[in-house]
Amino acid sequence: MKLQLTANTLKSRAVGEFAFQPMPDLKHLQILTAADTEEVLSFLKIRPVQTVVMTSFIQDNGMENADNRGKFYGYRSAAGKLEGVALIGHTTLIEARSEDSLTAFAVAARQSETPIHIMMADGKTIEAFWRHFTGDNRPARKVCTELLFELNFPFFVQNCDWDVRVANADELEQIAVAHDEVAFIESGVSPLQKDRAGFLKRCLKRIEKGRTFVVFDNGKLIFKADIVAETSDVVYLEGIYVAPEYRGQGVGSGCLSKLGQQLMEKVENVCLLSNVEFAAAHRSFVKAGFKNTDCCQTIFV
Repeated sequence: MKLQLTANTLKSRAVGEFAFQPMPDLKHLQILTAADTEEVLSFLKIRPVQTVVMTSFIQDNGMENADNRGKFYGYRSAAGKLEGVALIGHTTLIEARSEDSLTAFAVAARQSETPIHIMMADGKTIEAFWRHFTGDNRPARKVCTELLFELNFPFFVQNCDWDVRVANADELEQIAVAHDEVAFIESGVSPLQKDRAGFLKRCLKRIEKGRTFVVFDNGKLIFKADIVAETSDVVYLEGIYVAPEYRGQGVGSGCLSKLGQQLMEKVENVCLLSNVEFAAAHRSFVKAGFKNTDCCQTIFV
């Protein structure tokens, strides 16, 4: 049975319900540097879909870069073997393969210099991480169950006459407004209102990297999708947007199918996450050829 987690259950469960592990040896916790890059990428490659974002950040920015909006941590066994890797910062991502590594990352997260906005991992992992992070004393602002959708060969390709293309920098304003709408629905926070300059800068960076794909009709943005992370094996999409007056007409599924076909020319797998409550969007993803293969939990702090 899939684990379902809500902010209320996080708040109401008593500490006694859980058997907390003894504190791990924090000497085995380290901030990762460029010297660790090859080892970390090999560790993450074991689960390429689940770790695509961390891998992409490392390949794009390196282990130590302000654009990661956080720091990479590793936890090692007594023998020096990696047991977990985490990016701790604005978007906190956990790949912990031992209870000690999970607990140690929670300790590091409490001391993060970068305010944490989102925590992501599979359901059981993120629930345990939150308990260790808060001591069960603070509820999450919002908790979402996210379904993982994957596209890989073979899949049925829809006919799509729309021109799905890479965005241009002069289209930034419409793209940012659309992405802000998607982000607000998901998180309850408008990045345009919270940090307009920073948000526009990040949107422009994706456009300049050729990672934002759009369809326009008479000068109006009607479809958008972003590559948030990319490796040699996997492309991870987010910010799937269809203009309100074009919804329910097959525009989203057709454009997404066409984009997926383009992306599958260079990778083996295209994936995206979507809130479990967005049933209409899920039907569109399935129609585009995606299959629901897993779920994870996202905590908005």
